[in-house]
Amino acid sequence: MAEPAYVAIAGKYARQIRTGALPPGTQLPSFAEIAERNGVSQIVIRHAVKLLLSQGLVRTVERRGTFVTDHLDLVRVAPERQLESPETSFGQESEHEVRVERNSKRMSAPDILAEILGLDPGAEITHVITRASEAGRPISISDSYQPVGTDGTEGAAFLEETVADRLPSSTHASWLNTPAGDLVKTVHQRFLAPDERVMMVCDVSYPRDRYGAFVFRMTLDPQVARTG
Repeated sequence: MAEPAYVAIAGKYARQIRTGALPPGTQLPSFAEIAERNGVSQIVIRHAVKLLLSQGLVRTVERRGTFVTDHLDLVRVAPERQLESPETSFGQESEHEVRVERNSKRMSAPDILAEILGLDPGAEITHVITRASEAGRPISISDSYQPVGTDGTEGAAFLEETVADRLPSSTHASWLNTPAGDLVKTVHQRFLAPDERVMMVCDVSYPRDRYGAFVFRMTLDPQVARTG
C-alpha cells in the first residue's frame, strides 16, 4: 500500500530534524511553499505538520510560523504510535538504514507472568525478542510475552506504560552495549482487552541518550472520562 503523501512529507522533515540537518529553532517554510515544493495541496501539508507536532518535533507560533523544537523528546502517542511497526517508528526518526530482527519462541510461563496474564503456572506463552539497529548501532531491544494464540495487540483496548531510567537486564545491556552500572531508558507496557484482561506485556529498553524525555499524549474516550 502506498504511503500517504502527508506521512512521506512528515517523515522527510522528521529525519532532517532528528539528524540535525534542521537545527532547533529553525523556521520551516510556509505551508504554501512546502505544498508547492512537493506538488500537493496545503491541506496535505497541514496534516504533515500536525503529525510533526504530535511527535514533538516542531512547535507553532501564532502569526509567525512553524519552528523546530528546542528539545527533541520521544512523544509516545498511544495507541497510535504503539500500533506502528518498529520499522515505521524508527524509520521516521532516521535517514540511515534501520534493521529490525525478531526471534520468537514458546516457553513455560514463570509464576509472575502467569499471574499477570491470568494463566495457570507453567502454561505455554509466546516470547518475542525484537532488536533494532540504526546504521549498525543498536537502538532498541524489547521482550514481549503473551498467551499462545493471541495475535499481537489485535483487539487491545487499553495501553498502560511505565517509564523509568533503570539498570538493564543482562541481555538488554549486551545488545545496547551499555557499560556496567549505566542506566537505560525503559518502558514497561501492558496491553489490555476491553474487559481489562492483560493480553500482552512488553519491556523495551533504549540507550539513555537517544531521547531527552518521554512525553505522553492520550486520546480519551469522552464517555469513559465521564463515567470512569
